[in-house]
Amino acid sequence: MALLELRGLRVAFRTREGLVQAVNDVTLSLDRGRTMGLVGESGSGKTVTALTILGLTRSEQTEAAGEALFDGVDLLRLSGSELRSLRGRRIAMVFQDPLSSLHPMHRIGWQIDEAIRAHEGTSKKAARSRTVQLLRSVGIQDPEARVDSYPHELSGGMRQRVMIAIALALSPDLLIADEPTSALDVTVQSQILELLARLQSEMGMALLIVSHDLGVIAEQTDEIVVMYAGRVVEQGTRDDVIGAAIHPYTRGLLDSIPHVDGPRVAELTPIPGAPPNAVSLPSGCAFHPRCVHALASCALKVPDLALVGSDHRVACPVMAPLAVDSSNR
Repeated sequence: MALLELRGLRVAFRTREGLVQAVNDVTLSLDRGRTMGLVGESGSGKTVTALTILGLTRSEQTEAAGEALFDGVDLLRLSGSELRSLRGRRIAMVFQDPLSSLHPMHRIGWQIDEAIRAHEGTSKKAARSRTVQLLRSVGIQDPEARVDSYPHELSGGMRQRVMIAIALALSPDLLIADEPTSALDVTVQSQILELLARLQSEMGMALLIVSHDLGVIAEQTDEIVVMYAGRVVEQGTRDDVIGAAIHPYTRGLLDSIPHVDGPRVAELTPIPGAPPNAVSLPSGCAFHPRCVHALASCALKVPDLALVGSDHRVACPVMAPLAVDSSNR
């Protein structure tokens, strides 16, 4: 049984402008000890998907359907108290922008050992000792002194390490990292990714990385799920998606990545147009207004994910058959 399995997940928000279709029919599975990348532009639905797993999109204005199974239990059907018992203890999340995620009025040590004391009821002294160990494990220098620092006294990379320490305080089975390297310079990005990989190997947890950067996803993941306008448009192993991308949107994301080993005068190839308004999505394939391969039929029906390899699926009725034909020759 997969540790995490989403089946036909749908999430919509009622707003003054209309119903925002944030996530539409997302299906994926993540096994224990594996790493999955969830990638797409801003507004693609990847962060809403991650937040829904933790029950953080629940409100009177939210409509959710489908299943979000964690170890066989549907998270969408759990009560608030049942979800709180899972958060941190079995499922943890590293949120975007550590400066705004950390409480500015509390020392980082208090913010880490709060979860330990709430879930395990340990003494203040024991929780502090574990907090210092956690800070050391995520690469914070002189953790005995840093444990009493406030967030504004730390660099961006150090704040991100503190967020990871908070998430790992209770040794969760699943860690969700939402844009873990955004707003960090390239050197620090590499350090954070290496840290996540090391900690995952040591703890044996599953890791779901949410990012708009396919370069980050390519280095870290076993499997990749590409989302556009709330739907999965391509999914497969890292080699399938990075090395043999089929969907025009996935290819567009790859073409827009700058290459340090390329010509200095080489121009990037951006994806034309802009992401659609989630209140009034285009008919058929939501990407067709921006797609250079689009046919008239692309506007008529939402494409299904078609199997083009052993684990490679693509939602494109134009390119998928060509890929299947090519592989059969």
